[in-house]
Amino acid sequence: MTMTTVTTTAEEREAILEAVRDFADTELAPHALERDEKHIFPRESLRRAGELGLGGIYVREDFGGAALSRTDTVGIFEELARADPAVAAYISIHNMVVWMIDTYGDDAQRSTWLPKLTAMEEFGGYCLTEPGVGSDAANIATSAVEDGDFYLLTGVKQFISGAGEAGVYVVMARTGAPGAKGISAFLVPGDSENLSFGVPEKKMGWHAQPTRQVILDGVRVPASAMLGEDGEGFAIAMSALNGGRLNIAACSLGGAQWALDRAVQYVHERVAFGEPLAEKQSILFAIADMRTDLQAARLMVRDGAQAVDEKAPDATMRCAMAKRFATDAGFDVANRALQLHGGYGYLQDYGIEKVVRDLRVHQILEGTNEIMRLIVGREMLRPAGSTQMRSTS
Repeated sequence: MTMTTVTTTAEEREAILEAVRDFADTELAPHALERDEKHIFPRESLRRAGELGLGGIYVREDFGGAALSRTDTVGIFEELARADPAVAAYISIHNMVVWMIDTYGDDAQRSTWLPKLTAMEEFGGYCLTEPGVGSDAANIATSAVEDGDFYLLTGVKQFISGAGEAGVYVVMARTGAPGAKGISAFLVPGDSENLSFGVPEKKMGWHAQPTRQVILDGVRVPASAMLGEDGEGFAIAMSALNGGRLNIAACSLGGAQWALDRAVQYVHERVAFGEPLAEKQSILFAIADMRTDLQAARLMVRDGAQAVDEKAPDATMRCAMAKRFATDAGFDVANRALQLHGGYGYLQDYGIEKVVRDLRVHQILEGTNEIMRLIVGREMLRPAGSTQMRSTS
Protein backbone atom coordinates (compact mmCIF):
# COMPACT_ATOMS: atom_id res chain seq x y z
CA MET A 1 0.00 0.00 0.00
CA THR A 2 1.25 3.47 -0.85
CA MET A 3 1.31 5.91 2.03
CA THR A 4 1.29 9.57 1.03
CA THR A 5 2.47 12.19 3.47
CA VAL A 6 1.85 15.90 3.39
CA THR A 7 4.89 17.94 2.42
CA THR A 8 5.17 20.97 4.68
CA THR A 9 7.13 24.17 4.18
CA ALA A 10 9.20 25.67 6.98
CA GLU A 11 6.44 28.21 7.61
CA GLU A 12 3.75 25.51 7.74
CA ARG A 13 5.87 23.38 10.06
CA GLU A 14 6.34 26.30 12.45
CA ALA A 15 2.61 27.05 12.37
CA ILE A 16 1.86 23.42 13.28
CA LEU A 17 4.36 23.49 16.15
CA GLU A 18 2.96 26.80 17.39
CA ALA A 19 -0.54 25.32 17.51
CA VAL A 20 0.76 22.26 19.37
CA ARG A 21 2.71 24.52 21.75
CA ASP A 22 -0.42 26.52 22.52
CA PHE A 23 -2.38 23.33 23.18
CA ALA A 24 0.35 21.95 25.42
CA ASP A 25 0.67 25.19 27.36
CA THR A 26 -3.09 25.37 27.89
CA GLU A 27 -4.21 21.75 28.30
CA LEU A 28 -1.17 19.90 29.61
CA ALA A 29 1.41 22.02 31.45
CA PRO A 30 -0.92 23.69 34.00
CA HIS A 31 -2.29 20.32 35.13
CA ALA A 32 0.81 18.12 34.89
CA LEU A 33 1.68 18.04 38.60
CA GLU A 34 -1.90 17.45 39.72
CA ARG A 35 -2.42 14.66 37.18
CA ASP A 36 0.81 13.06 38.33
CA GLU A 37 -0.06 13.30 42.01
CA LYS A 38 -3.66 12.12 41.65
CA HIS A 39 -3.12 9.66 38.77
CA ILE A 40 -5.61 11.46 36.51
CA PHE A 41 -6.02 10.22 32.93
CA PRO A 42 -6.88 13.43 30.98
CA ARG A 43 -9.68 12.14 28.74
CA GLU A 44 -11.10 15.56 27.89
CA SER A 45 -7.72 17.07 27.10
CA LEU A 46 -6.97 14.11 24.86
CA ARG A 47 -10.24 14.62 23.01
CA ARG A 48 -9.26 18.24 22.45
CA ALA A 49 -5.95 16.93 21.15
CA GLY A 50 -8.00 14.93 18.66
CA GLU A 51 -9.77 18.10 17.54
CA LEU A 52 -6.33 19.55 16.82
CA GLY A 53 -5.41 16.54 14.66
CA LEU A 54 -3.14 14.81 17.18
CA GLY A 55 -5.05 11.52 17.13
CA GLY A 56 -3.79 10.48 13.69
CA ILE A 57 -0.66 12.52 13.09
CA TYR A 58 0.90 10.34 10.40
CA VAL A 59 -2.09 8.45 8.99
CA ARG A 60 -3.97 9.16 5.78
CA GLU A 61 -6.38 12.05 5.52
CA ASP A 62 -9.48 10.21 4.25
CA PHE A 63 -10.58 9.30 7.80
CA GLY A 64 -9.29 12.30 9.68
CA GLY A 65 -5.54 11.77 9.71
CA ALA A 66 -3.04 14.59 9.28
CA ALA A 67 -0.67 12.57 7.03
CA LEU A 68 2.38 14.39 8.35
CA SER A 69 5.90 13.11 7.85
CA ARG A 70 7.87 11.49 10.64
CA THR A 71 10.21 14.48 10.51
CA ASP A 72 7.29 16.76 11.39
CA THR A 73 5.98 14.26 13.93
CA VAL A 74 9.07 14.16 16.14
CA GLY A 75 8.88 17.94 16.53
CA ILE A 76 5.26 17.63 17.65
CA PHE A 77 6.08 15.05 20.33
CA GLU A 78 8.97 17.10 21.62
CA GLU A 79 6.62 20.06 22.11
CA LEU A 80 3.98 17.91 23.84
CA ALA A 81 6.55 16.41 26.19
CA ARG A 82 7.83 19.81 27.28
CA ALA A 83 4.44 20.16 28.94
CA ASP A 84 3.90 16.59 30.20
CA PRO A 85 6.01 13.60 29.08
CA ALA A 86 3.51 11.07 30.46
CA VAL A 87 0.58 12.37 28.41
CA ALA A 88 2.77 12.92 25.34
CA ALA A 89 3.93 9.30 25.56
CA TYR A 90 0.35 8.03 25.65
CA ILE A 91 -0.50 10.12 22.57
CA SER A 92 2.48 8.41 20.92
CA ILE A 93 1.17 4.92 21.77
CA HIS A 94 -2.31 5.85 20.55
CA ASN A 95 -0.86 7.08 17.25
CA MET A 96 1.11 3.88 16.84
CA VAL A 97 -2.14 1.88 17.09
CA VAL A 98 -3.94 4.18 14.65
CA TRP A 99 -1.06 3.88 12.16
CA MET A 100 -1.20 0.08 12.34
CA ILE A 101 -4.92 0.07 11.50
CA ASP A 102 -4.43 2.64 8.75
CA THR A 103 -1.52 0.75 7.21
CA TYR A 104 -2.66 -2.87 7.51
CA GLY A 105 -6.41 -2.62 7.91
CA ASP A 106 -8.90 -3.32 5.13
CA ASP A 107 -11.51 -0.79 4.07
CA ALA A 108 -14.05 -2.02 6.62
CA GLN A 109 -11.57 -1.92 9.51
CA ARG A 110 -10.34 1.53 8.55
CA SER A 111 -13.83 2.97 8.18
CA THR A 112 -14.97 1.38 11.46
CA TRP A 113 -12.12 2.52 13.67
CA LEU A 114 -10.18 5.42 12.18
CA PRO A 115 -12.78 8.22 12.42
CA LYS A 116 -13.21 7.63 16.16
CA LEU A 117 -9.51 7.12 16.81
CA THR A 118 -8.18 10.06 14.83
CA ALA A 119 -10.66 12.31 16.64
CA MET A 120 -9.61 10.67 19.93
CA GLU A 121 -13.25 10.05 20.72
CA GLU A 122 -11.90 6.59 21.46
CA PHE A 123 -8.39 5.52 22.41
CA GLY A 124 -6.12 2.73 21.21
CA GLY A 125 -4.13 0.08 23.08
CA TYR A 126 -1.11 -1.91 21.86
CA CYS A 127 -0.99 -5.45 23.29
CA LEU A 128 2.23 -7.34 22.64
CA THR A 129 4.14 -7.82 25.92
CA GLU A 130 3.16 -10.66 28.27
CA PRO A 131 4.14 -11.66 31.81
CA GLY A 132 7.55 -13.29 31.56
CA VAL A 133 7.82 -12.42 27.85
CA GLY A 134 9.25 -8.93 27.45
CA SER A 135 12.06 -8.44 24.96
CA ASP A 136 11.60 -12.00 23.63
CA ALA A 137 8.30 -10.98 22.05
CA ALA A 138 8.25 -13.75 19.43
CA ASN A 139 7.56 -16.26 22.21
CA ILE A 140 4.17 -14.89 23.29
CA ALA A 141 1.69 -17.48 24.58
CA THR A 142 -1.65 -15.72 24.02
CA SER A 143 -3.61 -17.97 21.67
CA ALA A 144 -6.19 -17.35 18.97
CA VAL A 145 -8.08 -20.54 18.17
CA GLU A 146 -10.36 -20.79 15.12
CA ASP A 147 -14.00 -21.43 15.92
CA GLY A 148 -15.92 -21.43 12.64
CA ASP A 149 -15.96 -17.85 11.36
CA PHE A 150 -14.57 -16.61 14.68
CA TYR A 151 -11.43 -16.75 16.80
CA LEU A 152 -11.28 -17.29 20.55
CA LEU A 153 -8.46 -15.28 22.16
CA THR A 154 -7.02 -16.39 25.48
CA GLY A 155 -4.04 -14.98 27.35
CA VAL A 156 -2.70 -12.10 29.42
CA LYS A 157 -0.94 -8.97 28.18
CA GLN A 158 1.31 -7.02 30.54
CA PHE A 159 2.25 -3.31 30.89
CA ILE A 160 -0.50 -2.08 28.57
CA SER A 161 -0.85 1.70 28.47
CA GLY A 162 -4.46 2.85 28.35
CA ALA A 163 -5.78 -0.54 29.45
CA GLY A 164 -9.38 -0.15 30.55
CA GLU A 165 -9.68 3.15 28.69
CA ALA A 166 -9.16 2.11 25.08
CA GLY A 167 -11.96 1.53 22.59
CA VAL A 168 -9.87 -0.96 20.63
CA TYR A 169 -6.80 -3.07 21.34
CA VAL A 170 -4.41 -4.41 18.73
CA VAL A 171 -3.69 -7.84 20.22
CA MET A 172 -0.89 -10.12 19.06
CA ALA A 173 -1.89 -13.77 19.48
CA ARG A 174 -0.60 -17.12 18.32
CA THR A 175 -2.50 -18.74 15.47
CA GLY A 176 0.27 -21.06 14.34
CA ALA A 177 3.54 -22.73 15.29
CA PRO A 178 6.01 -21.35 17.84
CA GLY A 179 8.05 -18.36 16.79
CA ALA A 180 7.41 -15.09 15.03
CA LYS A 181 5.68 -16.56 11.96
CA GLY A 182 2.93 -18.12 14.08
CA ILE A 183 1.65 -14.78 15.40
CA SER A 184 -1.33 -12.83 14.03
CA ALA A 185 -2.80 -9.45 14.98
CA PHE A 186 -6.44 -8.87 15.96
CA LEU A 187 -8.59 -5.83 16.58
CA VAL A 188 -10.40 -6.41 19.88
CA PRO A 189 -13.11 -3.91 20.90
CA GLY A 190 -12.74 -2.57 24.42
CA ASP A 191 -16.24 -3.71 25.40
CA SER A 192 -15.76 -7.32 24.28
CA GLU A 193 -17.27 -10.04 26.43
CA ASN A 194 -14.67 -11.96 28.49
CA LEU A 195 -12.20 -9.07 28.21
CA SER A 196 -11.08 -7.72 31.58
CA PHE A 197 -8.24 -5.76 33.14
CA GLY A 198 -5.89 -6.11 36.07
CA VAL A 199 -5.56 -3.59 38.86
CA PRO A 200 -3.70 -0.39 37.93
CA GLU A 201 0.04 -0.87 38.28
CA LYS A 202 1.80 1.23 40.93
CA LYS A 203 4.55 2.83 38.86
CA MET A 204 7.57 5.04 39.40
CA GLY A 205 6.30 7.51 36.81
CA TRP A 206 3.78 7.96 33.99
CA HIS A 207 1.05 8.47 36.59
CA ALA A 208 -1.21 10.36 34.15
CA GLN A 209 -1.86 7.24 32.10
CA PRO A 210 -3.14 3.88 33.36
CA THR A 211 -1.03 0.75 32.97
CA ARG A 212 -2.80 -2.56 33.57
CA GLN A 213 -2.92 -6.15 32.43
CA VAL A 214 -5.27 -6.95 29.58
CA ILE A 215 -6.87 -10.33 30.29
CA LEU A 216 -8.50 -12.30 27.48
CA ASP A 217 -10.50 -15.30 28.67
CA GLY A 218 -11.94 -16.76 25.48
CA VAL A 219 -12.68 -13.40 23.86
CA ARG A 220 -14.64 -14.14 20.71
CA VAL A 221 -13.93 -11.98 17.66
CA PRO A 222 -14.93 -12.51 14.02
CA ALA A 223 -12.32 -13.65 11.54
CA SER A 224 -12.71 -10.22 9.94
CA ALA A 225 -11.06 -8.76 13.08
CA MET A 226 -7.69 -10.10 11.98
CA LEU A 227 -5.41 -7.22 11.03
CA GLY A 228 -3.43 -8.13 7.93
CA GLU A 229 -2.91 -11.77 7.04
CA ASP A 230 -2.57 -14.88 9.18
CA GLY A 231 0.98 -15.07 10.51
CA GLU A 232 1.80 -11.41 9.84
CA GLY A 233 1.17 -10.18 13.38
CA PHE A 234 4.76 -10.10 14.58
CA ALA A 235 5.92 -8.27 11.48
CA ILE A 236 3.07 -5.77 11.92
CA ALA A 237 3.98 -5.25 15.57
CA MET A 238 7.65 -4.71 14.73
CA SER A 239 6.91 -2.37 11.83
CA ALA A 240 5.12 0.01 14.17
CA LEU A 241 8.10 0.25 16.48
CA ASN A 242 10.35 2.39 14.27
CA GLY A 243 7.90 5.26 14.59
CA GLY A 244 7.15 4.46 18.23
CA ARG A 245 10.84 4.56 19.09
CA LEU A 246 11.28 7.92 17.40
CA ASN A 247 8.24 9.33 19.21
CA ILE A 248 9.47 8.18 22.62
CA ALA A 249 12.93 9.54 21.85
CA ALA A 250 11.33 12.88 21.00
CA CYS A 251 9.36 12.77 24.25
CA SER A 252 12.65 12.34 26.10
CA LEU A 253 14.02 15.40 24.32
CA GLY A 254 11.01 17.50 25.25
CA GLY A 255 10.98 16.53 28.91
CA ALA A 256 14.73 16.97 29.26
CA GLN A 257 14.68 20.34 27.49
CA TRP A 258 12.06 21.56 29.96
CA ALA A 259 14.23 20.39 32.86
CA LEU A 260 17.32 22.06 31.37
CA ASP A 261 15.45 25.32 30.89
CA ARG A 262 14.41 25.24 34.55
CA ALA A 263 17.98 24.50 35.62
CA VAL A 264 19.29 27.48 33.65
CA GLN A 265 16.72 29.72 35.31
CA TYR A 266 17.53 28.32 38.75
CA VAL A 267 21.32 28.79 38.56
CA HIS A 268 20.79 32.41 37.57
CA GLU A 269 18.62 32.99 40.63
CA ARG A 270 20.49 30.91 43.22
CA VAL A 271 23.39 32.52 45.12
CA ALA A 272 25.95 30.35 46.91
CA PHE A 273 29.20 31.38 48.57
CA GLY A 274 28.61 34.99 47.63
CA GLU A 275 27.96 34.64 43.90
CA PRO A 276 25.29 33.30 41.54
CA LEU A 277 25.68 29.65 40.64
CA ALA A 278 25.69 30.71 36.98
CA GLU A 279 29.11 32.33 37.48
CA LYS A 280 30.76 29.13 38.67
CA GLN A 281 32.80 27.36 36.01
CA SER A 282 31.64 23.90 37.05
CA ILE A 283 28.02 24.99 36.53
CA LEU A 284 28.84 26.50 33.15
CA PHE A 285 30.44 23.24 32.05
CA ALA A 286 27.49 21.19 33.29
CA ILE A 287 24.97 23.35 31.41
CA ALA A 288 27.12 23.26 28.27
CA ASP A 289 27.34 19.46 28.34
CA MET A 290 23.60 19.10 28.91
CA ARG A 291 22.80 21.38 25.98
CA THR A 292 25.32 19.61 23.74
CA ASP A 293 24.02 16.15 24.60
CA LEU A 294 20.42 17.18 23.88
CA GLN A 295 21.35 18.74 20.55
CA ALA A 296 23.27 15.64 19.50
CA ALA A 297 20.27 13.50 20.45
CA ARG A 298 17.92 15.82 18.59
CA LEU A 299 19.97 15.47 15.40
CA MET A 300 19.96 11.68 15.73
CA VAL A 301 16.19 11.63 16.16
CA ARG A 302 15.75 13.79 13.08
CA ASP A 303 18.08 11.47 11.18
CA GLY A 304 15.98 8.46 12.18
CA ALA A 305 12.80 10.27 11.14
CA GLN A 306 14.35 11.14 7.79
CA ALA A 307 15.30 7.48 7.31
CA VAL A 308 11.68 6.39 7.88
CA ASP A 309 10.33 9.10 5.57
CA GLU A 310 12.75 8.05 2.83
CA LYS A 311 12.15 4.32 3.49
CA ALA A 312 15.90 3.93 3.81
CA PRO A 313 17.08 0.31 4.03
CA ASP A 314 18.92 1.07 7.27
CA ALA A 315 15.95 2.87 8.87
CA THR A 316 15.51 0.30 11.66
CA MET A 317 19.12 0.65 12.74
CA ARG A 318 19.03 4.44 12.62
CA CYS A 319 15.81 4.51 14.66
CA ALA A 320 17.34 2.13 17.19
CA MET A 321 20.44 4.33 17.52
CA ALA A 322 18.30 7.44 17.94
CA LYS A 323 16.04 5.81 20.53
CA ARG A 324 18.96 4.50 22.60
CA PHE A 325 20.96 7.72 22.48
CA ALA A 326 18.08 10.16 23.01
CA THR A 327 16.39 8.29 25.86
CA ASP A 328 19.71 7.84 27.68
CA ALA A 329 20.62 11.49 27.12
CA GLY A 330 17.17 12.72 28.08
CA PHE A 331 17.15 10.89 31.39
CA ASP A 332 20.72 11.95 32.15
CA VAL A 333 20.01 15.63 31.42
CA ALA A 334 16.86 15.60 33.55
CA ASN A 335 18.72 13.89 36.38
CA ARG A 336 21.55 16.46 36.21
CA ALA A 337 18.97 19.25 36.21
CA LEU A 338 17.60 17.80 39.44
CA GLN A 339 21.13 17.75 40.89
CA LEU A 340 21.67 21.40 39.98
CA HIS A 341 18.54 22.28 41.95
CA GLY A 342 19.98 20.61 45.03
CA GLY A 343 17.36 19.69 47.62
CA TYR A 344 14.71 21.71 45.81
CA GLY A 345 14.96 19.40 42.81
CA TYR A 346 13.78 16.55 45.02
CA LEU A 347 10.58 18.39 45.93
CA GLN A 348 7.43 17.70 43.94
CA ASP A 349 6.48 21.38 43.68
CA TYR A 350 9.40 22.09 41.33
CA GLY A 351 8.37 19.43 38.81
CA ILE A 352 11.93 18.24 38.12
CA GLU A 353 11.59 14.95 39.98
CA LYS A 354 8.42 14.18 38.00
CA VAL A 355 10.25 14.53 34.70
CA VAL A 356 13.08 12.32 35.98
CA ARG A 357 10.54 9.64 36.94
CA ASP A 358 8.63 9.94 33.67
CA LEU A 359 11.72 9.75 31.45
CA ARG A 360 13.25 6.75 33.17
CA VAL A 361 10.84 4.29 31.56
CA HIS A 362 11.70 5.54 28.08
CA GLN A 363 14.95 3.57 28.37
CA ILE A 364 12.85 0.41 28.77
CA LEU A 365 9.76 0.61 26.56
CA GLU A 366 9.49 0.24 22.77
CA GLY A 367 12.43 -2.16 23.11
CA THR A 368 14.92 -1.76 25.95
CA ASN A 369 18.09 0.15 25.20
CA GLU A 370 19.98 -3.12 25.49
CA ILE A 371 17.85 -4.44 22.62
CA MET A 372 18.61 -1.24 20.67
CA ARG A 373 22.31 -2.05 21.03
CA LEU A 374 21.60 -5.61 19.87
CA ILE A 375 19.84 -4.32 16.74
CA VAL A 376 22.68 -1.97 15.85
CA GLY A 377 25.46 -4.43 16.69
CA ARG A 378 23.93 -7.26 14.67
CA GLU A 379 23.39 -5.00 11.69
CA MET A 380 26.95 -3.72 11.78
CA LEU A 381 28.36 -7.26 11.92
CA ARG A 382 26.36 -8.69 9.04
CA PRO A 383 28.38 -9.72 5.98
CA ALA A 384 28.88 -6.77 3.66
CA GLY A 385 26.00 -6.33 1.21
CA SER A 386 23.82 -9.03 2.79
CA THR A 387 21.03 -6.77 4.08
CA GLN A 388 20.65 -3.12 4.94
CA MET A 389 22.98 -0.39 3.82
CA ARG A 390 25.13 1.04 6.56
CA SER A 391 24.93 4.59 5.30
CA THR A 392 24.13 7.18 7.94
CA SER A 393 23.38 9.93 5.44
